[in-house]
Amino acid sequence: MNLARRDETRFGKRLWDRQRSKPAPRHWCRRAKTLRQRRHRARRPRRPEMSADAYINRIATAVPEHEVHQFYLRFAASMLAANRRRIFERMAGLAGIESRYSCFAPAIDPEGAYVDRAGTFVRGAFPGTAARMAMFREAAPVLAKKGVDGLQLGDEASRITHLIVTTCTGFSAPGIDLDLVQSCGLSDRVERTMIGFMGCYAAINGLKLARHIVRSDPQSRVLLVNIELCTLHLNETTELEKLLSFCLWGDGCAVALVTAEPPGIKLDSFHCVVADERRDLMRWDIRDHGFDMVLSGQVPAAIHDALLSNQDAFLGGRPTEAIDLWAVHPGGRSILDAVERALNLTPAALKPSREVLRRYGNMSSATVMFALQEMLKAAPGLLGCGMSFGPGLTAETMLFRTVS
Repeated sequence: MNLARRDETRFGKRLWDRQRSKPAPRHWCRRAKTLRQRRHRARRPRRPEMSADAYINRIATAVPEHEVHQFYLRFAASMLAANRRRIFERMAGLAGIESRYSCFAPAIDPEGAYVDRAGTFVRGAFPGTAARMAMFREAAPVLAKKGVDGLQLGDEASRITHLIVTTCTGFSAPGIDLDLVQSCGLSDRVERTMIGFMGCYAAINGLKLARHIVRSDPQSRVLLVNIELCTLHLNETTELEKLLSFCLWGDGCAVALVTAEPPGIKLDSFHCVVADERRDLMRWDIRDHGFDMVLSGQVPAAIHDALLSNQDAFLGGRPTEAIDLWAVHPGGRSILDAVERALNLTPAALKPSREVLRRYGNMSSATVMFALQEMLKAAPGLLGCGMSFGPGLTAETMLFRTVS
């Protein structure tokens, strides 16, 4: 009995050891792993809820002090023979522009030896690109700061996390972004992005980028600055089409604050239309004597056709009657007329854009933001469409809503 009991005890011990050495059943392993994951997640700090929305809270605009429209018309006319001068004056009178502003003071006599009061633009010897860029480097930060000051950020300036600057009328480094950090009380750690040489539609791309930033991190506060000194690129010519183009341009700045917090304009969606086969109709080239804008008289018809064939895409399948507000870049009266015809809009629909054109002319990327500034005053709950046009031939569009 003793031997039998001893063998039984040994057998039981071996069996117990063998069972202990076996891996646990799979469902036990999964349950233990799940419990460990839950404990780990409980210890981790929770991330803030992600927001799908971005809002333009405020927009401020600024122009230089020198009003130059009538001066430029007389200067341009002085370069033409008498018979062509009458054609120019008639066509310029139909442009729908009453005032434009420039960063440099005009001379006393538009038909005199100098175009500007400082004597930089001398008839027969206009400055080269280097001199114009020196003027940009001096004047652009001043106008940009004027725009930022219009937002009245106060202590909020130190909370700005991102700075986006759009311009196509000048280059320098260190650039406007660093100038604004220093002069406007922004943090040295602000993330800076320059969007350069995209032309008039750059502001829409700036808003698109701001929306991406805010949606990826709802704590972000984005400052978008659109600064353009178009009048720096005035040139002497006897080409009627170019002279009429020069008489569209003005200088201006628009600054917007974009966050994840209402109120303001909610940025819903963006869509780009490119008429690649018409790309030569609008170009922006750097030449020895400034930046040369090629703006063909065929541009309005090309924009009309591009919008007509892509209407469902950029309106999301909605009829134009569903859009309450239109913030259209006023590139010129004929361009606004083309948009109105293509989308079958009422004359009142583009009134804000025509008013911006009348008071300021075409300020490249800043211009559509002047129109959007008016939309901030609209009642909440309205659906809007914004669009700008530029080289490519490109139309950048967006849908937005007013929010209380």
